[in-house]
Amino acid sequence: MKAAVIESVGRAVVTEVPDPAPGPREVVVEVAACGLCGTDLHILQGEFAPELPIVPGHEFAGTVVGVGSRVTEVAAGDRVAVDPSLYCYECRYCRVGHNNMCERWAAIGVTTAGGAAQYAVAPVANCVKLPEHVRTEDAALVEPLSCAVRGYDVLRSRLGAHVLIYGSGTMGLMMLELAKRTGAASVDVVDINPARLETARGLGVSSSAASADELERPQGWDVVVDATGNAAAIQDGLDRVAKAGTFLQFGVADYATRVTIDPYRIYNQEITITGSMAVLHSFERAAELFANGVLDPDVFISDRIPLARYPQALEQFAAGVGRKIVVVP
Repeated sequence: MKAAVIESVGRAVVTEVPDPAPGPREVVVEVAACGLCGTDLHILQGEFAPELPIVPGHEFAGTVVGVGSRVTEVAAGDRVAVDPSLYCYECRYCRVGHNNMCERWAAIGVTTAGGAAQYAVAPVANCVKLPEHVRTEDAALVEPLSCAVRGYDVLRSRLGAHVLIYGSGTMGLMMLELAKRTGAASVDVVDINPARLETARGLGVSSSAASADELERPQGWDVVVDATGNAAAIQDGLDRVAKAGTFLQFGVADYATRVTIDPYRIYNQEITITGSMAVLHSFERAAELFANGVLDPDVFISDRIPLARYPQALEQFAAGVGRKIVVVP
C-alpha cells in the first residue's frame, strides 16, 4: 500500500509499505482522510517519535475493512473515527485515571504506524462509529476536537468568563467554538495571520487583532489560552491574565522554548498556569459534539490534498497557509 513515511529528520516521502494485518482485538481501517497537526512537524524535526522511520498521522477516520479474530464490536463496512491514544493501563498514572500521562504512553501515528496511508491498524477499543449523517472524510476533525474538549476539562471554566485566545489556526478556532458554548461572556482572538483572523471573525469573536495591545481589556482576561506554541505569544499571554485568572498552555511548543514567569504576581494574584496534553476521556464526547454540529467541516478544513503530495502538504502546513489540511489516500 501507499503510505507517507518520515524517514529521517527533515525528510518525508511517499512510498510502498506492507499492507497491515490486524491482531485479535484490532481492526484495519481504510483511511478516508488524515489530518496534519503540529505534532507531525515535531516528528519531522526529530521530536516526539521515539524512533524513525514512522508512518505519521494520528488524526484519521475511515471504513473498517478487516477485523481481528476476537472483534465483535464493529464489522467490515462500519465507518469509524479513531482515537490514536495507546495506554498501558498498568502504571500509576493509568491507575489513577491520568492515562494521558502514561509512563509507557504511545500513539498511532507517533510510536506506531498511523493514518497517513491507505490503510491503518487500530485497537477496536479506539474506534468510534460514525452516524450516517457524518461524512467520513470530515471525521478526521474528531481527534483534534477531542484535544480541545480535554483543554476545557482542564480549565473548568465558569460561566461569564472573558477569554483570550492566541492563534486562530485549527486548534485556536476549536477553542473559540467551545468557549462560545461553555458560557463565555466574551471571546477575543489574537493572531498575526490576517487570513486566519478573518475566519475567526466569521465564526463570531467579540474582538480580534494582531496584538492584544489593540484590545480593550486593561484588567486582563479571566482565561488566556495559547494555541500557538510560540514563545512570544506565550510570554505575552502570561502577562494578560487577570487576577484569579487561568493561563492554559494548549499549543505544542518546541522542547527548547522558554518563557519567564513572575512568581510574586502568581502568588499575590492567585493566577493558575496549567497545561492540557492530548486526549483524556474526551474522544467519545468530541465525536458526539461533532455529530451534533459543533464545528462546520467546510470552514475548518481548508485543503484536501492527495496522499501522494504529503511532503508538499507538510510544507504548506509549516508555512501557516490554510487551516486544517487533510491528506486523502
